[in-house]
Amino acid sequence: MMTKKILLLGSGELGKEFVIAMKRLGQYVVAVDSYPDAPAMQVADAREVIDMLDGAALDAIVAKHQPDLIVPEIEAIRTERFYDYEAQGYTVIPSARAANFTMNRKAIRDLAAKDLGLKTAPYRYATTLEEFRNAVEVIGIPCVIKPLMSSSGKGQSVIKTTADIDKAWEVATTKGRGDYNEVIIEGFINFNSEITLLTVTQANGKTLFCPPIGHRQERGDYMESWQPALISEAHLSEAQKMAKAVTDSLTGNGIWGVEFFLADDGVYFSELSPRPHDTGMVTLGGTQNYSEFELHARAVLGLPIPEITLERAAASAVILSEIESQDKPSYTGIAEAASFPKSDLRIFGKPFTRKHRRMGVALAYDLVGTDMNDLRKKAKEIADLVQVV
Repeated sequence: MMTKKILLLGSGELGKEFVIAMKRLGQYVVAVDSYPDAPAMQVADAREVIDMLDGAALDAIVAKHQPDLIVPEIEAIRTERFYDYEAQGYTVIPSARAANFTMNRKAIRDLAAKDLGLKTAPYRYATTLEEFRNAVEVIGIPCVIKPLMSSSGKGQSVIKTTADIDKAWEVATTKGRGDYNEVIIEGFINFNSEITLLTVTQANGKTLFCPPIGHRQERGDYMESWQPALISEAHLSEAQKMAKAVTDSLTGNGIWGVEFFLADDGVYFSELSPRPHDTGMVTLGGTQNYSEFELHARAVLGLPIPEITLERAAASAVILSEIESQDKPSYTGIAEAASFPKSDLRIFGKPFTRKHRRMGVALAYDLVGTDMNDLRKKAKEIADLVQVV
């Protein structure tokens, strides 16, 4: 296999692990982000700092490096340009269509619910406060409000009473991607649990599924995840069929994080990311024969993935910052955290911090069949020992 030049657009902690996986396979990676010394830049062959929402700047980087593969790692990119790159002969991972549809909640929700007939929460869209209030009345309270374009829970909130309506509108229209002010209003699903089903599409092989991952969110962002998640065979089969239908429609190769609600009346499609998923960081605990980052690297390079096997049970818990500072952070408690048997931790190496920013992850693992509540408690205990200072 010849060395490929990969242009990684977005260089956070997920990108960092992806670069490590690519380097282990002998590849050349150019890491791009909006700020210097981003985590993936620290392990890449080259780096570029640009505003990826600036289409001209993005064009210039692609023309300069002429990559074999363009791999987006975040949503905040001028993804419309990807169609032109494909027309010029570049390969976008997983595809320009996938990157554009999944970045826009309107496009992906309409594809899932209307085109593919997947079960989703009832939903409406709004571009004005009056439309928003009407939509909330139609959907009913409680309901979930999200900007159409955002990531990591930014701009997301739950309306629990009528007093929350105007505030939710303000948050959704100011915290999403800057030039899109449309929001989605979703009915609140009375779900029993949430799962991420990591789905791998291959150029020369069948679609594969990782063992399901359970997760818990706060502020719309991942706080902890565990694998394998408890799910019935019937629900798992239903989720796999939905995941295959939507990834087939979007086209391309790589790993996808497909999120579902599990309720008494079945499985509801929630969201989709065409890249390694934050909840999938639990796979760094050795839960599978390949981590989600190794799977993504193999899939985008066209290397065979004969199977995905469950090797361990594990839980992850995020290490959050409670401070805001432009200075490079330091950490206390790492030695204490490292003293736990059957555990690991990752410090992402972010050069500055803000309140609630994800700065690392703690992992606890054991044999398949170990009580998952014990593993979750252990991972949280390890994470709480590490303080960002």
